[in-house]
Amino acid sequence: MAPETDIATSTVITGQLEATGPLPLLIEPAADRNWRNCFDEIKAVIDARLEQVGGVLLRGFEVGGEQDFQAFAKAFGHDLLSYDYASTPRSQVEGKVYTSTEYPAHQVIPLHNEQAYTLAWPMKIWFCSITAAEEGGETPIADSRKVYQQIDPAIRDKFAQRKLMYVRNYGNGLDLPWQKAFSTEDKATVEQFCRDNQIEFEWKGDGELRTRQVCQAMAIHPRTGEPVWFNQAHLFHVSNLQPHVRETLISIVGEDNLPRNVYYGDGSPIEEADLAHVRQVLDACQVQFRWQPGDIMMLDNMLAAHGRSTFKGERKVVVAMAEPHR
Repeated sequence: MAPETDIATSTVITGQLEATGPLPLLIEPAADRNWRNCFDEIKAVIDARLEQVGGVLLRGFEVGGEQDFQAFAKAFGHDLLSYDYASTPRSQVEGKVYTSTEYPAHQVIPLHNEQAYTLAWPMKIWFCSITAAEEGGETPIADSRKVYQQIDPAIRDKFAQRKLMYVRNYGNGLDLPWQKAFSTEDKATVEQFCRDNQIEFEWKGDGELRTRQVCQAMAIHPRTGEPVWFNQAHLFHVSNLQPHVRETLISIVGEDNLPRNVYYGDGSPIEEADLAHVRQVLDACQVQFRWQPGDIMMLDNMLAAHGRSTFKGERKVVVAMAEPHR
């Protein structure tokens, strides 16, 4: 996709990708492809524009693998975060750099904001394309302000007022074991984490863990003051499963023991028609582009949601996060 140039500095050019609109802002080298030599101007553009557009795509810079990507993310001045209280499988590849969610290639990962199913999340998230898939494998994104604005106000207000209760049952071969989700083998450490983060927990008779946490459905960005749609109800809810998978799971373990589900904050069921509407809005707001090797995308995690398309062939996209917000 050819960039449409709108600003040029001595070391970087900014523009946009065709057909995606303002998100993401494209940043390319004017001449020197060594990102370290251009970093001051890269950072100046990002500081000025990230909270306007929600995300930027750096393309054409030399990125020497995971270690170099980690150095780039750390150069913004924040300690990188561990992937604690995980909801999906991923692997640590370099320091605080992780693989993106390791779901099979035929599965779509719906748009979501990272860790919006909790009361604490990273404000910044970076993605780096190490190996681009032969086909597909995009990381779709969407403006969370636009999503908020386009959701039916009656549904939006109901979600905001009633909040959301996420219920998770770990292990049993159906979801992440609690040891992986909490990055520990120690039950006391898990219990303390839950107390510190307003998470109800219970150890079931089979030794497995169930948690419940009431969280926001929308949020206000701490610097821009803008409201954003900020939850993972459409992803956690049982209606996100294929009908035959849903029926089989419920027949085997019962609704109370599903690996994950979500309710209104008082525990009452969410109307599936409302979640279908949310999914329709997310689909309508989605933009995507083909990854090129060495691409880095940086998102304000509250202003931009991300997902993953199906793909064929080898694909490796790695992730780093920073700037915790509670």
